Amino acid sequence: MVDTGLIPLAVAIPLGAGFLIPLVPKKAVRVADALAVIAATGIGAVVAGMFGLLRSDAEHSIVYAVGGWKPPFGISMVLDSLSWLMLAVIAGVALCSVVYATQYMDTYTARGKFYGLFFLMVAGMCGVVLTGDLFNMYVFMEVAAISSYALVAFGCEAEELEASFKYGVLGSAASFLVLFALAMLYGRFGTVNLVHLSEKIHAAPPEAGGVVTFAEILMVAGFGLKAALVPFHAWLPDAHPSAPTPVSAMLSGVLIKAVGVYSLARMVFNVFGLTPDVSYTLMLVAALSMVGGVLLAVMQWDFKRLLAYHSISQIGYVVLGIGLGTPLGVMAGLFHLVNHSVFKSLLFLNAGAVERATGTRRLDEMGGLSEKMPLTGGTSMVASMSIAGLPPFNGFFSKTLVILACVEAGRYGFALLAVLGSVLTLASFLKVQKYGFFGDVAERWKNVREAPVLMSAAMLVLAVACLGLSLLVVPGIRDIVLVPAGQVLLAGAKGVTTLASAP
Repeated sequence: MVDTGLIPLAVAIPLGAGFLIPLVPKKAVRVADALAVIAATGIGAVVAGMFGLLRSDAEHSIVYAVGGWKPPFGISMVLDSLSWLMLAVIAGVALCSVVYATQYMDTYTARGKFYGLFFLMVAGMCGVVLTGDLFNMYVFMEVAAISSYALVAFGCEAEELEASFKYGVLGSAASFLVLFALAMLYGRFGTVNLVHLSEKIHAAPPEAGGVVTFAEILMVAGFGLKAALVPFHAWLPDAHPSAPTPVSAMLSGVLIKAVGVYSLARMVFNVFGLTPDVSYTLMLVAALSMVGGVLLAVMQWDFKRLLAYHSISQIGYVVLGIGLGTPLGVMAGLFHLVNHSVFKSLLFLNAGAVERATGTRRLDEMGGLSEKMPLTGGTSMVASMSIAGLPPFNGFFSKTLVILACVEAGRYGFALLAVLGSVLTLASFLKVQKYGFFGDVAERWKNVREAPVLMSAAMLVLAVACLGLSLLVVPGIRDIVLVPAGQVLLAGAKGVTTLASAP
């Protein structure tokens, strides 16, 4: 019998840290730092242990019944290959962000409150990924969202408060759409357990089709807003630049994926079943995000705002691959989700290091910083080449697979748009390197120094990951990590539609 005791720890550890660390006295900042690093390391250790559990289970799916009450009466937490992949991304980026924050947050007060909100956000994301029922997915989504609203406003400056307000209003609208859809489904089918709900939807009589369709539209809109897909993206360009840099890395690296893309994919594939119409809608929205996001990014001179628009664009690649609904497309989309979490988090950490050293985020006010900040400049180059899709970095392989999946499915127009988006991304990051890190050192930056050691260590680890994750394309490794995660989604769509023959 498989021991399921590790599963709730992925939520319990960050939840406990979120309540414990704020109790540390303000003067004991290093105690708060140490507890935060220990908690983040503990989450990573639990996730690593979960992989062993998953590999030892023949079905590759483990259910933990909270309090011993089995569904439909109790709450369940489900660990499968897809949820483990998301947990690994969350744990990895969270650990790097916390290590970075131990020195970055020296410029802020109330460090304990920062860590408290940070770990509550992590707990919410882990809960969204692991929950087996729709209502608790909503609850955990709100825990993560409300914590992130406060974190965006953490500096209490006018820009941050305005961004947090906008984020909160639009985020609450998204939550309302999801909650309304949840209420409709529960009222019609009498369950919120995802497995039971899926079974009842597919066995429902034709007259229930209107309720199901309307609920699915609300879900796509709600989770699309959480994922910042065009045209639901208005909150992101303000929220991401305004937040403290470790939070920006988490928002872009994992939050929009866990409460947005992951939740959307789970509902569309594993509950409603992917249909040709929904598939085309997802691809269309993805294409708008890919091209629209990068066009807006190219025009930006604020480093973090430029990165925020690229988050919109890169999420488009993820949703395009998943929206194809083919084995190659889904695997490619998940591959790019993992890669984007790493290189975008690294880019935000680079931007934070530069802003901390120079006091500006304006690219046209920088210049020659690689000479003064060689590690920051070098890791920024790695991340820039990764997001632009240049070999041998991880972004090249996942973007190539997304494009090949479009060609395989006969979606040549979407393939061309993906190529166009990648070319424009390269142009955008050539601008970043030219104006930010290359050229002569401006007189005002003569005394600039490299980021502190722990901040540098976090950036270095992510830069190495940009190269190391390229190995996920290797068949043996791919078959252990990416393929099973993709099969989780495809199994939910099995028997519902055949997308290969979609128009």
